[in-house]
Amino acid sequence: MRYRTIGTDPTTRREVSVLSLGAMLFGTTTDEATSYAILDRYVEAGGTFIDTSDNYAFWMNGGQGGESEELLGRWRRSRDVGDEILIATKLGARPLAPGTSYTDNPEGLSAKVIREAAERSRERLGVAKLDLLYAHIEDRTVELRETVESFAELVAEGTVGLLGASNHRAWRVERARALAATAGLPGYEVLQYHHTYLQRRFDVPSDLDPDGDVGAVGPDLASYLRAEPELALVAYSPLIRGGYTRADRLGSAYDLPSTPGRLAALREVAAQAGATVNQVVLAWLMGGDVPAIPLVGASSVAQLDESLAAVDLELTAEQRARLDAAH
Repeated sequence: MRYRTIGTDPTTRREVSVLSLGAMLFGTTTDEATSYAILDRYVEAGGTFIDTSDNYAFWMNGGQGGESEELLGRWRRSRDVGDEILIATKLGARPLAPGTSYTDNPEGLSAKVIREAAERSRERLGVAKLDLLYAHIEDRTVELRETVESFAELVAEGTVGLLGASNHRAWRVERARALAATAGLPGYEVLQYHHTYLQRRFDVPSDLDPDGDVGAVGPDLASYLRAEPELALVAYSPLIRGGYTRADRLGSAYDLPSTPGRLAALREVAAQAGATVNQVVLAWLMGGDVPAIPLVGASSVAQLDESLAAVDLELTAEQRARLDAAH
C-alpha cells in the first residue's frame, strides 16, 4: 500500500492509503459476513481510509439510512479497531422521514442538523471523534456562514478533525473556504466527487441542480483543484459501477464522441501493462497531475483484490500520454 497526507493543519491532517474503501451498501445489500471479510482484507492490505455516510443506504429499504455506519461500528468493536483507520462520513442528505429522499426532504446543513447529525454518526460508529466529516450536498436554504461556523465549532470542540464537501458547485466550495479563511476558521480540505477516465456530459439537469451535473469533476472544479494543490480529491464511482466491463451500465452521461476512443486506449494500455481495464483507470487517477484518491466499492473480496492491485501499477509516461490523448 502507498499513502498520502490529506489536510494541512498539523493537529488534524492525516496520512491515509491512496485507495479508499466505500461502505455504502454494507449492512444492506452486502450482508454482514461479506462486509466484514471485505473490511478485513482491506486492512490486511494496508488500507486505512474507509468512507460512509449517515444516509447509507436509505433507498434500499425506504428508511433514513444509518445501516452502513452501524455495521462499521460493530466491525470496529469486534476487531478492536482504533485511530489507525480513518472512517469518513457525511451529513446533510439524510431524509427527514422514511419514504422520502434527499431530493425532496433532506436534513440540510443548518447549525442544529450539523451538531445533531454528527453526534448520531459518532454514536453509530462508536467513535469519540469523526476524523473527516463532509457536507454531503448543498443546502441553499441556510446561510453559508452558518454552515461554515457550525462545522468549525465541532473541530474546535475536538469531535471532528478534517472537513470536506461533496456535490457542491466549485463556486460554493470557494465561497465557503473564503468565509472560513477570513474568520480564521477551519474550512473544507477534502473534496469528494465522481471522477473517472471517461469524459462526461455536464449539460443534463440533475436531481440536485437544474443547471446540470454538480456531483462530478468538471472543467471548473478541475481548474480549481489545480490552482489549490492543498485540497485533496476523493474520486467516488471511479469504475462507473462496472461500466468499464459492461457498457450497458455507462448511461447517457457518457454518450460522447470521445467514449469509443478512450475505451480503446484503455484496452490497449491494459494489454501492454498486463492489467485489467479497471486497474488502469485507478492507476490513471492515482498518478494524475491532480492525483485523486479513488473510492472503490466491492461486493466481494475478489473485487477488492482487483482494485488493490492497481496501487502497484505504474503507468509509463508513454502509456499515460496515450490515455490522455485519446478522444
